[in-house]
Amino acid sequence: QVQLVESGGGLVQAGGSLKLPCTASGRTFTNYAMGWFRQAPGKEREFLAAISRSGDSTSYAGSVKGRFTISRDNAKNTVHLQMSSLKPEDTAVYYCAAADGSRFLPRVVPTTTGRYDYWGQGTQVTVSS
Repeated sequence: QVQLVESGGGLVQAGGSLKLPCTASGRTFTNYAMGWFRQAPGKEREFLAAISRSGDSTSYAGSVKGRFTISRDNAKNTVHLQMSSLKPEDTAVYYCAAADGSRFLPRVVPTTTGRYDYWGQGTQVTVSS
């Protein structure tokens, strides 16, 4: 089992920035690719960004590319999502997730919810106009 805890959510004005950390515990962190997703009311969970086990490969959704940056600190078992130029449509609950890396090559970064095995409880981000 892997336990994931997100934090850092809150209320921010449009154009502002926010950094979300997610801390993992329970298993060897470097065995997992990590991803960030979000879900707005009435919508499906949406992929945002993912990072490979070693951190040398990343992938982003088109809606956030250039505004969001994913990074990981394997020494601290933490993955971050740095968000900038936030828009009201970025309002959602943000989730981090872990994908068991034994099922794919080291530089693969999964981008679909079905490939992730563990999820955090989510943190609310609200962007006001």
